[in-house]
Amino acid sequence: MGIKAALPKYEIYFYNTVLCLAMFWASSWIFDLSSSGANRKTFKTSVTPGYFGRKMDTADVEWMMWFSTFRMHILFALAGHVLFAKICSMLAPQYRSLVCMVYGLLAVWTSMGWTYVTLILSHCILLYSISLVKIRWLCFVSGLCTLATFKCEPFVSWQAGFVEGDFELRHVLFYGGCGFTIMRCMSFALENCERKDGNYNILELLKYNFYLPFFYFGPIMTFDKFYIQANKSDLTRKEREMWNISLQGLSHLGVVIVVNVLFHFLYILSIPNDMKLLKHASDWALVGLAYFNLVYDWVKAAVMFGVINTVSRLDHLDPPKPPKCITMLYVFAETHFDRGINEWLCKYVYDPLGGRHDNVVEELVATLSTFGVTVLWLGPCQAVLIWAFFNCLGLNFELWTAKLFSTEPFASFEMAMPEATSRRIRAIFNTFNFWSIVLYNILALNSLDFAKLVAKRLLLKGFPVTTIIVMFVTYCLIQVIKERERRQALIDDPDPLPPAAPQTATAAAAATAAAAPAAAPPVADPSKAKAD
Repeated sequence: MGIKAALPKYEIYFYNTVLCLAMFWASSWIFDLSSSGANRKTFKTSVTPGYFGRKMDTADVEWMMWFSTFRMHILFALAGHVLFAKICSMLAPQYRSLVCMVYGLLAVWTSMGWTYVTLILSHCILLYSISLVKIRWLCFVSGLCTLATFKCEPFVSWQAGFVEGDFELRHVLFYGGCGFTIMRCMSFALENCERKDGNYNILELLKYNFYLPFFYFGPIMTFDKFYIQANKSDLTRKEREMWNISLQGLSHLGVVIVVNVLFHFLYILSIPNDMKLLKHASDWALVGLAYFNLVYDWVKAAVMFGVINTVSRLDHLDPPKPPKCITMLYVFAETHFDRGINEWLCKYVYDPLGGRHDNVVEELVATLSTFGVTVLWLGPCQAVLIWAFFNCLGLNFELWTAKLFSTEPFASFEMAMPEATSRRIRAIFNTFNFWSIVLYNILALNSLDFAKLVAKRLLLKGFPVTTIIVMFVTYCLIQVIKERERRQALIDDPDPLPPAAPQTATAAAAATAAAAPAAAPPVADPSKAKAD
C-alpha cells in the first residue's frame, strides 16, 4: 500500500468528528476526577493554590523548575549567552565559538563551583586521551564505563561530593551536566576515530562540551555537525529567518501559558500517583490519563528543547528537531522523546550494527545493543528495564510482521485489493500497535502499577464494551494520522501530471482538414486549379 492512498472526504470528516468528541468526553471525566479530589491528602504537596480560584497541578518538578521556580535564573543565563555571542559575531566572528565556550565555562563555575568544573574537565581529558588511540571499540567501552560511574554506587556519591552548595537544582544540574558531557565526549572520540588526517584539538572538545544552551539539559548534537556549524564563516541569514525564530519563541511561550492553564483543571500528573483514587475512576478517565500523560511529556520535551533550540538558532546552529508527537505515532520505529539522543544512538549504535535493517538477526543485535545503552543512559531500574524490554520486542516484532506479510500469499492478496481497503486493514493492526506504545511508555513516565491498572481496565474488566469503543476511537486517530502523512507526502513528492491524451483518428483527420486550406498556397490560374 502506498502512503498516498486516499479515503473519501466524508470518511475523514467522520473520523475527525469521532476523535474530537472522544477527547472532550475523556477530558470531562478527568476534570470531574480532578475537581472531586483536589483536597485529598495525597495531593497536598503536588496540588497547590493557583489562579482562577482553583488549585494547580505542580507534580512535575522539571516543568515547575523551568517555567516557575527558576525561570528568571535560566532566562538570565541564556540572555547573557545570546548577548555575548551576538557582540562577538559582530566584532570577531572567527572567535565566537571560543567566546561561547568561555561564557559556558564561567556559567557552570558560577552555578556549580570550581570542583564540579574540575570533575567535568577530568572526564573530558580522559576520553580525549583515549580517542587519540583511534580504536573505535575502546572509545565506546571507555565512554560507557565512564557513564556507568554516574549510575552506580559508590562512584555516584563520591563524584556528587564535588558539587558545592545545597541548593534545590543541585541534583538535576549535576546529573544533567555529567550525563550529557559523557555522551558528547563519546561522540567526539568516535568522530576523531573516523578522521583520516591527524586529530581534533582538545579545544574543539571543550567548545563542543561547554556550549551553555546544550550543557545541562541537551539536546545532543553529534560532534561532526556541531564542528561544521560552529566554525562556519558565513553568518548571513536566510530570508525571514529571524521572523521564524521570533515566531518559534512566541509559540513556545503560548504553549507554556496554555499548559499552565490546563493544569488548573486537569490534574493529569498527580492523579496517576494516587492508586486508591484510580481504582474508583471510570475507564474513560484512566484511558484519557494514560494518553494525556504521553502527550504532555511530548509537549514538555518540545517546549524545553524548543527554547534551547531557539537560542542555538540565534547562534547560527541547526539543532535537532523536537520529538515527533505521540499523537502522530503508531509504529515503534518512530517512537522517541528526545530526537538528539535518538540521532546519537542511530549514528553510533543502531545503524552500524543493523546495516540495512532488513536482516532479522542483525536487527535483533542492533536493537538489543541500542536499548542496552539507553538503559545505562536512563539509569538501570525495574521500570526502565521493563520499558526497554517491551520497546525492543515491539521494534523487532514490527520487522518480523513486515517480513511475514511480504511473503506469499499475503503480498499478492494485498496487491489485488484496492489501496483504500489496504489502508483500512493496516490501520486496524496499527490500532493495537498504538496502545502497545502507550502502555509500554507509561511504564517509564508514571509507574508499573498505573500501567498494569490501565491495561487491566482496557483489556480485561472493560471488555468488550470499553475495549471495542477505545479501539474504534484509536482506529479513527490512526486514519487521521495517515491522512496527514498522505497530504505531506503529496507536498514533498507531488504526483507527476498525467500525459496528454492521444488524439483519435477522427480528431486527427479533422485537424488536418482544418489546417490544409491555411497551408495550401494561393492558386492564380482557375483552369489550372480545375485541372488539379
